[in-house]
Amino acid sequence: MHLTGFVAHHQGIVRSRDAIARGHSPHRIAQAVAAGRLSRPRKGWIALPGADPVLVEAARNTAVVSCVTRAERLGLWIPRAAEQLHFASRPNAKARGPGFVVHWAKPLLPRSPGQLEDSVENALALIASCLPYEDALVIWESALNRHLIQLPTLARLPLTGRARGLLTECRPFADSGLESLVRSRFTWLGVRILEQVRILGHRVDLLFGDRLVVQIDGGTHVGPQRDADNRHDALLMLQGYRVIRVSYAQIVHRWEEVHDLIVGAIARGEHLAQ
Repeated sequence: MHLTGFVAHHQGIVRSRDAIARGHSPHRIAQAVAAGRLSRPRKGWIALPGADPVLVEAARNTAVVSCVTRAERLGLWIPRAAEQLHFASRPNAKARGPGFVVHWAKPLLPRSPGQLEDSVENALALIASCLPYEDALVIWESALNRHLIQLPTLARLPLTGRARGLLTECRPFADSGLESLVRSRFTWLGVRILEQVRILGHRVDLLFGDRLVVQIDGGTHVGPQRDADNRHDALLMLQGYRVIRVSYAQIVHRWEEVHDLIVGAIARGEHLAQ
């Protein structure tokens, strides 16, 4: 494989020694750098001109992309965008800069020398200690729902502190971070809350007790999808279920409305079997 093709195959940035180990001589690398086909973000690394700037920044600072930045890049449900990049590095490394946060904690899983993006396990462990508990729970459940990690795998790791608490609370069933938020905020009620339960041929977002269904409207609740949801809501109510439907805006910006609706229904016993 041609040198630039080899670098492109490794996300556009790779250690020089890895390229040399694959038969690309130091002289050929130097020629490519002199011609502008490659750059050297730092000693020991080569990159294509259009390489991912986040990975280039990680290599430049002897770090790996981790924590919430890694979660964002994996496409996980993030309650709020991070204002800075989050990296992880060795305690004796010199990672520094005004535009990013560096985590120095010992990783749960070893990182290879040429690694620029952290493992899911290491990223989740850092998220547990870095972000507010509720935000961390949403991201953990998103990783479980996307099958990027399994609960038994997490349970075998030497988790401590808040990470251990997240392990006991998180569930793999939430279809969105909004479901995770609602369930987490109502655990104090002491009422059983199930996610993604199939009732009358369709899944419902949350089931409180025996018959209180809470549905969360996202961006797809329009057109044919809305018609189908309304039909299912009607079927549920005809079968004795109580249905409360709330929106993203209510959960994120007007939580008191959601709180009052659900707490009021619980107080009236609308979650109990008839």
